[in-house]
Amino acid sequence: MIRVAINGYGTVGKRVADAVAAQPDMEIVGVSKTKPSFEAYIAKQRGFPLYVADPAKRAAFEKLGLPVAGSVPEMLARADVVVDATPGGVGKANKPLYEKAKVKAIFQGGEDHEVAGFSFCSDCNYQLAMGRQFVRVVSCNTTGLCRIINTLDREYGIAKVRAVMVRRASDPGEVKKGPVDAVVLDPVTVPSHHGPDVQTVLAHIPISTMAMIVPTTFMHMHAIQVELKKDGKKERIFELIEKHPRMGLVKGGLGIKSTAELKEYALDLGRPRGDLWESCIFADSVAVQGKDVSFFQAIHQEADIVVENVDAIRAMMGSVKDPEESIRMTNEALHFVAI
Repeated sequence: MIRVAINGYGTVGKRVADAVAAQPDMEIVGVSKTKPSFEAYIAKQRGFPLYVADPAKRAAFEKLGLPVAGSVPEMLARADVVVDATPGGVGKANKPLYEKAKVKAIFQGGEDHEVAGFSFCSDCNYQLAMGRQFVRVVSCNTTGLCRIINTLDREYGIAKVRAVMVRRASDPGEVKKGPVDAVVLDPVTVPSHHGPDVQTVLAHIPISTMAMIVPTTFMHMHAIQVELKKDGKKERIFELIEKHPRMGLVKGGLGIKSTAELKEYALDLGRPRGDLWESCIFADSVAVQGKDVSFFQAIHQEADIVVENVDAIRAMMGSVKDPEESIRMTNEALHFVAI
């Protein structure tokens, strides 16, 4: 069994912990929190050993009936690999701790590429992550871009990608960034960070990206235009999307034309937390004119990177050498079939 620690049991960390716990070849040795919270109670309910980032706060946890197993260094001593799910920038500060513990570590997309020196997407560069000590799972938006870009590139070759990201302002459970009433360019300059981030995984893809933040919590929306090297066919593109284990077609017959309806659909499907681990491409938006392809895709910012973290664990540990097999194992353990 691969022993996994989760440093930062918040929006991403709690989802990764549940996904890891569901895998037949992994176990959670502990999760960490900086202060008592409802998420700490959830960790206790799940049976995950709870560790504290600051040992001085141990009494505050135990006063509220939250047993503390120890400090973060003590948690790392029990682990083969740690998933750092702390806020952006904190992972970089944690890296010396992981180096000292001689433990493998996975960082999230909130950290710069240089923190790990390798950026990961399961179906793009899984095998290049084999045996590495440090890996960065790219952001939710970059993950969604990489999946469809890599798929189209393998089939047709890509001459150019242009993408506009319409980003949610905050996660549903986050109140410190709201209320909001504006459309904010993020950034004003072009490209946004997403294009260069895609190139940390798919270095050969010419891509230009723009981004803005809008007052919503339900997912991101991408407007994507791809210039192929060969003429495309809509029917074949649909086949490629439906064949991909982590992309789904939102068919017109469902009557879904918003992220709110898409999230409600996920809840009705019985997905844990209503999570959409797949990139959701709107079938009616797919337009093909010769080499030019355009479409909308929705990305669930809290969820699509969760399955990528699980695959990254196997790649780094070298326990499963075939990316398709790891993806199958991850999806199967979560009872995940793309929409």
